[in-house]
Amino acid sequence: MKVDLLIENVRIYNSYFKTFIQGNAAILDGKFLYIGKRGTDSFEAAERLDGQGRYMIPGLIDIHLHIESTMVTPETFSYWLIRNGVTTIVPEPHEIANVFGIDGVKQIMKASQQCVADMFYALPSSVPATSMETTGGSIEIADLDELLRTERIICLGEIMNYVDVIQDPDSKTNHILKHIRSQYPHLIIEGHVPKLLDLDLHRMIYSGVDSDHTHQSIEGMEARIAAGMFIEIQEKSMTPEVMAYLIEHEVSEHFCFVTDDVMADSFERRGHLNTIVRKAIGMGMKPELAIYASTLSPAKRMRMHDRGVIAPGKIADFQLISNLEQLTIEQVYKQGRKVYDVQEPYTFTAKAPAFPAHYYQSVQMPPLTEEDFTVNIDAADDRYACRVMMVKDGSTFTEEHQVQAEVRQGKLIWQESGRGLIATFERYGKNGNRAYGLIGGDTIKRGAVATTYSHDNHNLLVVGHNPHDMMIAANEVINNQGGFSVVEDGKVIASLQLPVGGILTEEPLEQVASKVEQLCKAMVSLGYRHYNPIMSISTHSLPVSPALKITDFGLIDVNNGKVVPLIINS
Repeated sequence: MKVDLLIENVRIYNSYFKTFIQGNAAILDGKFLYIGKRGTDSFEAAERLDGQGRYMIPGLIDIHLHIESTMVTPETFSYWLIRNGVTTIVPEPHEIANVFGIDGVKQIMKASQQCVADMFYALPSSVPATSMETTGGSIEIADLDELLRTERIICLGEIMNYVDVIQDPDSKTNHILKHIRSQYPHLIIEGHVPKLLDLDLHRMIYSGVDSDHTHQSIEGMEARIAAGMFIEIQEKSMTPEVMAYLIEHEVSEHFCFVTDDVMADSFERRGHLNTIVRKAIGMGMKPELAIYASTLSPAKRMRMHDRGVIAPGKIADFQLISNLEQLTIEQVYKQGRKVYDVQEPYTFTAKAPAFPAHYYQSVQMPPLTEEDFTVNIDAADDRYACRVMMVKDGSTFTEEHQVQAEVRQGKLIWQESGRGLIATFERYGKNGNRAYGLIGGDTIKRGAVATTYSHDNHNLLVVGHNPHDMMIAANEVINNQGGFSVVEDGKVIASLQLPVGGILTEEPLEQVASKVEQLCKAMVSLGYRHYNPIMSISTHSLPVSPALKITDFGLIDVNNGKVVPLIINS
């Protein structure tokens, strides 16, 4: 029988038994035809490959991530996925949707069409995530219908506003959930339910949300699995306790590994989903289980019945591994065609510009002055208790603390409070909103940082300790049409331009990675203490991430879903 490719002498991963078998694999028309002992006696192959006893595993599948987190275009992202053995992803583009609405979703999907890695998109469900922020665009029910009708959509992306789902039956989020469940009853619904337990958790599941990718604890994970929820484990959840639970209990059908957000420097230096698989093995998980949790388990969750397994009739996405524990990739194949070989040059040049002209002019605000970092307060001269956003290393969650600060002649004397200032400015030219708060904890202790890469609204966010540095950092970002800027003593010490919607660049990942690394070092030099300073600061404006955050509407009490004043009981 004629086949396109015959791979001989390999140890093939059988997903159904979670074990390896010695044998051969025949591929025809981009799919596996046969796996077993038969070889040249049964097949006439256009191409033969001696596997040299290497391990053959399916291409990795990541079902929850945001391309925008790496700050590069889909084409660049795909190039780096493939060399890390990731052949299928389910990205949710809610970042670019917050900037450009439905057109942003369509444009990023258009930019993905020629990518080597398969990209099946999650439909942004929470744009904006709350009603307490100004965004450049929104996704409404009519937009969901249009995208489901015209685009390659595989699921409804993470439902983020769990407070509204539980507390407000008439909320936009609940209307979306009801519409999807009635009109598209078979569509998978992904969730974002940090820390919820008991009745609140069950109410989310009742509403149709049956997965969670947020930071897990043993108690929370066990409660979710017991209630039928699927768990997506990202790296920050891979504590010794959580990993021990996954290893010791028969829960392989109830979880998978995902990346969610991967910064450019980590992508280049460490890898992608393969890094998490390698880490799981290093923490004591059997390679066979770690592979299952990054191939067939996520494929089942997303009902991708054509992939994630090396078996007859399945798409021939696979990789050849020389060292199983280290997951050392030698070659990667996509639909039976070799797309990466560690021994061969693997070069790539992205096509630019990849987006419409107005995507490069999305920061619509004038330069700021030092006066813009004056906090005007309608209160008599006195000392007042003020809310402080406390940053914590090891988490993107923050805490609300209090500090005494003086109001003098209608102005908050924040520089004498022992805390920094956090300010956010609406940057789409819609209403000119701005808001101020105090910030402390594991953040910078001097200088300033400014960015438009601020989840999810991507307004201009500035953190600093003096108005002059804050002004310089803000204007650097405005002049660059988006990005990051770190300033100390009036001098820009690190900068990254993100001209596509203020959140993406068309530069090669290597260059972006270098600049991201410089940004992190600069922030650390100013006193930031965090495993990921960029992800930490970018989530200060995320009003669905506990506990105290800020948007252009003001300080947000996330757990209660409401705007709260800077001064308490003034």
